[in-house]
Amino acid sequence: MSDTRTPRPRARKSVARTVSPRKAAAAPKPRRPRWPKAVQLAIAAAQDKLARDLVVLDLRRSDAFTDFFVIATGANPRQVQAIADAIEHELKQAGIRPSAIEGQAKADWILLDYFDMVVHVFSPTARGFYGLERLWATAAPFAVPDPVRPVVTDDTADLDAGE
Repeated sequence: MSDTRTPRPRARKSVARTVSPRKAAAAPKPRRPRWPKAVQLAIAAAQDKLARDLVVLDLRRSDAFTDFFVIATGANPRQVQAIADAIEHELKQAGIRPSAIEGQAKADWILLDYFDMVVHVFSPTARGFYGLERLWATAAPFAVPDPVRPVVTDDTADLDAGE
């Protein structure tokens, strides 16, 4: 005669799990995207010229003609031109030359085409009008934080007066 009893499920003990402070500190931080060298150089050059609202659109998963858009804003035509010139110069120093440059005469929207990356430097009005982030909404946008800049105060005048 066989035993037809079914095994009873075991009762689970409710154990409160605590995370050690060491493991909590080692929790994964949000990963910063890894961009190609050309994108990194373009961002650094734009930041050196105080570009505002820097955004990188990752177009690799879309049906785009390029992999990245780097979008920046200058306050006026002179700054737009300076940002574009700095990006072109920095990339040229690294041996990367644009295939085309458009918009330098008016400096409202300057486009630098590097095949794998296209840099757009806008005036505030042009950026709002064209809205590339809206047009390429399927791309993954990454807002580039502004670099930390030292604050200059009038306290430095006191140092000069004491000498």
